[in-house]
Amino acid sequence: MSESTLRIGLVLPDVMGTYGDGGNALVLRQRARMRGIDAEIIQITLDDEVPDSLDVYTLGGAEDYAQRLATRHLTRFPGLQRAADAGRPVLAICAAIQVLGHWYETSAGERVDGISLFDLTTSPQESRSIGELVTDPVVDGLTAPLSGFENHRGGSTLGDDARPLARVRHGVGNGVGDGTEGVVQGSVIGTYMHGPALARNPELADHLLARALGTDSLAPLQLPEVARLRTERLAAGRRG
Repeated sequence: MSESTLRIGLVLPDVMGTYGDGGNALVLRQRARMRGIDAEIIQITLDDEVPDSLDVYTLGGAEDYAQRLATRHLTRFPGLQRAADAGRPVLAICAAIQVLGHWYETSAGERVDGISLFDLTTSPQESRSIGELVTDPVVDGLTAPLSGFENHRGGSTLGDDARPLARVRHGVGNGVGDGTEGVVQGSVIGTYMHGPALARNPELADHLLARALGTDSLAPLQLPEVARLRTERLAAGRRG
């Protein structure tokens, strides 16, 4: 691996990888390599300190106990926080949103302090949100509808320093009744979309890649199979 290699951090896949969200790191690596950019995935497990020197980071979903393990580890080894402070892009999926907030409440009613990369808090909803999610992004650099599969009971309330990633067209999203989905704060993006999210949303993948590479734009990739996947999944969302 050379100094010019794009280093993609897959954070705690041993505990935060229940729903296949590790695929987001694979998508980033493949889309970089298809443009002739050398890229490697660095797995960071509970046996490792979290480095602050990688170019982009991804975290996935998990259940309550795994969330607590991840929260303790990220608190003990705050490399992710230092990387975010330095402007490195981070993608947090589902439970990772909650870990990166101020606190989250478990299904048993226990309140757990997060690592406060997001100005948000999370409490259980009355019922679990399960199904296709389709949204319209509301952040600069994203124009195409976003889609994914949501499966969560937590409802996340954003504070003044955070803003939503998108507005819900179909599905639940953040689950607090304001029609928002996801969160953006600084270089950190969170969403409740599984899928993996970046396989279903190539514009979001390239948004993260461009940020990691320090460029405003990337050469487009013509991938008919990705376009077909998007068409099918967006149609599924409309069918409900």
